[in-house]
Amino acid sequence: MICSSSPKFVLPSGGGRGLRVPSLPDREIWSAPPEEEEGEEEEGEEKISVMASSYDSDGSLRGPSSSYPPSKKLTTSNYLRHVESMAKVPSGAGSIPHLNAVILGESLASEENDLIFPNVEFSGQALVSSPQKYLEMYKRSIEDPAGFWSDIASEFYWKEKWSKEVYYQNLDVREGPVKIEWFKGGVTNICYNCLDRNVEAGLGEKIALYWEGNEPEFDGKLTYNNLLHKVCQLANYLKDVGVKKGDAVVVYLPMLMELPMTMLACARIGAVHSVVFAGFSAESLAQRIVDCKPKVVITCNAVKRGPKVINLKEIVDAALVDSAKEGISVDTCLTYENPTAMKRENTTWKEGRDIWWQDVVPRYPTNCDVEWADAEDPLFLLYTSGSTGKPKGVLHTTGGYMVYTATTFKYAFDYKPSDVYWCTADCGWITGHSYVSYGPLLNGATVIIFEGAPNYPDSGRCWDIVDKYKVSIFYTAPTLVRSLMRDGDGYVSKYSRKSLRVLGSVGEPINPSAWRWFFNVVGDSRCPISDTWWQTETGGFMISPLPGAWPQKPGSATFPFFGVQPVIVDEKGQEIEGECSGYLCVKSSWPGAFRTLYGDHERYETTYFKPFPGYYFSGDGCSRDKDGYHWLTGRVDDVINVSGHRIGTAEVESALVSHPHCAEAAVVGVEHEVKGQGIYAFVTLVEGVDYSEELRRNLILTVRKQIGAFAAPDNIHWAPGLPKTRSGKIMRRILRKIASRQLDELGDTSTLADPSVVDQLIALAGV
Repeated sequence: MICSSSPKFVLPSGGGRGLRVPSLPDREIWSAPPEEEEGEEEEGEEKISVMASSYDSDGSLRGPSSSYPPSKKLTTSNYLRHVESMAKVPSGAGSIPHLNAVILGESLASEENDLIFPNVEFSGQALVSSPQKYLEMYKRSIEDPAGFWSDIASEFYWKEKWSKEVYYQNLDVREGPVKIEWFKGGVTNICYNCLDRNVEAGLGEKIALYWEGNEPEFDGKLTYNNLLHKVCQLANYLKDVGVKKGDAVVVYLPMLMELPMTMLACARIGAVHSVVFAGFSAESLAQRIVDCKPKVVITCNAVKRGPKVINLKEIVDAALVDSAKEGISVDTCLTYENPTAMKRENTTWKEGRDIWWQDVVPRYPTNCDVEWADAEDPLFLLYTSGSTGKPKGVLHTTGGYMVYTATTFKYAFDYKPSDVYWCTADCGWITGHSYVSYGPLLNGATVIIFEGAPNYPDSGRCWDIVDKYKVSIFYTAPTLVRSLMRDGDGYVSKYSRKSLRVLGSVGEPINPSAWRWFFNVVGDSRCPISDTWWQTETGGFMISPLPGAWPQKPGSATFPFFGVQPVIVDEKGQEIEGECSGYLCVKSSWPGAFRTLYGDHERYETTYFKPFPGYYFSGDGCSRDKDGYHWLTGRVDDVINVSGHRIGTAEVESALVSHPHCAEAAVVGVEHEVKGQGIYAFVTLVEGVDYSEELRRNLILTVRKQIGAFAAPDNIHWAPGLPKTRSGKIMRRILRKIASRQLDELGDTSTLADPSVVDQLIALAGV
């Protein structure tokens, strides 16, 4: 168990395993290469020259030169072993001003580990402008986490400062209950810091939210003043119907401005919001209502995504009937009328319970006193759903989450006050909480809220929105990148996109060929990509590039964020050094970490801390290359064991997608009487390419060549589309059932963007 206080944190010599630091000799950073490397072959010498000549002695990027920077030593201990290698000579370096775009249907995507360097202009204005600057900040964040995070936290408003003990942690179940606390005793309010603080700083007339409707002709906007007033009106209404500090409010809304508005209103009065993605079925919604027992449910009568109208109110009605059968009744269902999707008269209604938002909320005052909260008071519940069992209610608290999401947003996107930011995620997921609502607004950013579908009315919609609002930071999922990549470059090149400055990727590992397309075609080879790894449980980014700071490798999340100590362990929980693959864990806590699973702390400990005592277990596999770059390989439960070979599904998918005729792939494991498990691949082809046995053989050969014969798919299942939620998540549970021909066990498909895809896949089984 570790406690720490400001200003100085001394690493314990024995103590808790969460901060164990192996005592190994210090190593020097930024020294000239050892003399024996001078005898390497010519190609190696060129790599050394390019990397070394990229930075001045102060660590800033500069133009090519044949000389090394003067030796500037940054002495570190072994706990920096996973980042210190960035100051050495990376493999694969070369004079790469940009990469050649991969044109689908014409040429194979290269899977070589190229390095993409930031240019001088970008790095010169970046918040973290060099590996040297990053290493200095990272070193302090590990050696003095209390001081590092206290300095950042002090930039926000606290009605009362935290106690001398900045954080407390025990990640080792062998030493007692797992417990994490940050800024305990500090009193603040995240809504106040998102809105009032920015208005008081003179940003009242700055646009906080732009809203883009499903139909291109519908849009809207709110300044920080406008948003504050509307949040206060809703907060006053909630108080008036009996919502108090600590009460739960379930939110089932589409991507309207009223969704982040509702989250902020709950936070303002100390209520705990639980946003449920407005695509979950009535059964799933009812489960969450029963678990958290809300005072109020807030919804919308309907939403239109693309040409399809989704009747949300009917889903809520059915969920409230189901929850009542379980003994949980909700007295108030506040319903927002979305006239572009459905008129009032067509909305199902229960008098006495259902209330129209527009009839009551605008009547309330535009100011509302803040309910001040302890840093460790609950902020929100967000349920993660598995293929089986009860959903897990991930609980995040106020202070640490606020500080961490704001800081990760600022540095991972190199945020500038002039930026216009668009994250395509729905607020029903953690990305929408941390990087649509809280993180950007805490930084006073201008945010895009998009109600519609990215391919409606055509596949150029994203780039139309980018040009319309002059979006400079664009953050999306690899699934969307691959989908738009499949539709061809024409939809992208039709639009300017000159405003784009930084791109981002979230949700799953992005395969190198999709990374290259995103970089070359969407970003015109001039925008760095923040390929972020994090989870609902982590609250914010854990491993991510910092734009302008260091060279990127397509498909790699690169290096850890400040304060994060990732380790790769083997099946026995032993840390593996150097180039390796294994289970990704985190030692020591960070401010944004979730504190428990609501009502089930035992499950919290069993799932995340018992597999490898002393560590947070992410559930993901990870490889670290010889340069220290991290490569996420997907969930460890997505690992297929073929004749003793453990094969990550993401690795096979990446190989398949590298074929010029493959637009997207999803791989699952199926039982095999000889090998234990076989590899079953669902493959979506580039538009206009026909299925053929020759193509099937070529796809298998591609995997054999890139990974090995042991990873060759046993089955290629042609897939016109993949079953995805409206947020773009592939429903692998459904694919496993189809692959195993367990068609009577497909379960709930109501959250799919296009349920007809399932019937198409079943019809093509065996083709």
